[in-house]
Amino acid sequence: MGINAPLDRKLRMALVGGGAGSFIGRVHSIAACLDNRAVVTAGALSSNPERAKASAPDYDIDESRAYGSYEALLDAESKLPDSDRIDFVSVTTPNHTHYEISRAAVEAGFNVICDKPMTFDLAQAESLLETVANSDVVFAVSHNYTGYPLVRQAREMILGGELGEINAIRAQYIQGWLRTPLESEDQKQAAWRTDPSKSGAAGAFGDIATHAYNLGRYMTGVLPESVSCSLKTFVEGRRLDDYGTAVIRYENGALGTVTASQISHGRENDLEIEIDGTKGALRWRQENPNEMIFRQNGKAHQIYTRDPNAPFMHASAAGACRLPSGHPEAFFEAFANVYASAFDDMARRAAGETVERRDTVYPNIHDGVEGMYFIQQCVESSKQDASWLPLKHDAARR
Repeated sequence: MGINAPLDRKLRMALVGGGAGSFIGRVHSIAACLDNRAVVTAGALSSNPERAKASAPDYDIDESRAYGSYEALLDAESKLPDSDRIDFVSVTTPNHTHYEISRAAVEAGFNVICDKPMTFDLAQAESLLETVANSDVVFAVSHNYTGYPLVRQAREMILGGELGEINAIRAQYIQGWLRTPLESEDQKQAAWRTDPSKSGAAGAFGDIATHAYNLGRYMTGVLPESVSCSLKTFVEGRRLDDYGTAVIRYENGALGTVTASQISHGRENDLEIEIDGTKGALRWRQENPNEMIFRQNGKAHQIYTRDPNAPFMHASAAGACRLPSGHPEAFFEAFANVYASAFDDMARRAAGETVERRDTVYPNIHDGVEGMYFIQQCVESSKQDASWLPLKHDAARR
């Protein structure tokens, strides 16, 4: 749960998005407040001013700080004294609005936690990176699966050399909820995710393959070199991909695959990653997140469990646990770990300290840019009959 950097009060959160019918906005608010280090203070909960204000009681937001737009929120909050104004903005709206909201919040001096993918396209991501670089704000991206304790355990094991040289990374994110054209029924979550004017250039690859790709980058630190990708739309009339596979070449000679599907019958939220090294291999699955398999030829397979008191657990993994072993922790807690790590840096910033911008425990602005570059290059490669295209961006961190 981070180092709990000292701050003599709770951080004040502004939620943008999260109104009636929202899924991810509610998740952000629960995660931010889980450790009692933040409170939802203000909000612009919908692009419709009436709905925005009507949703405020759901979050115990006072009527005076329930705003009809993010512009009104940032303007009003900026005029409040330091002792009252918000500390950070959580952006939980559809993809096409992330950039304008995040940029405005950064320019107003507020810390930001933005949902993924970070922006609508790569040009916006690169512009936002420049804006953040010219500020002192903390900027996090909610690749929430990096917050699971055993993901952080795997990261420490890999970076510490326990798997040896990394040879292969296989990640897949398989769902089935878009097997039928729910968007034609005006289902809110399906409607914007399958609309290229709101989701961006990719469908399933923008929505979930970015998580699978980011997980491999986070756990191994291996830098990508190039990508070949094939995307497919199987549901008739759908305007964006609902299935695809990318093959990735890494700078160290490793190979990787990322497969994403939203049309596989019976699959729910099946994010899985396997990593092969010269000394060992591991496997972790999000639907069974409190176990990780470690394998070495000639030895019995080892099952790592989420146990904060076990001597095998690295400090960052143990620190991401809230409960003793055997008490399942999952999605909300992982999300909260991303927030907790970002909160530590927000506290440092409030204390006047310099904050690290690139090598952070939580996904940051550089990861957001990498994610957008991954989407752009995969879409372009698919258009060119799976041709190989560069994948390493200047923003890439280790």
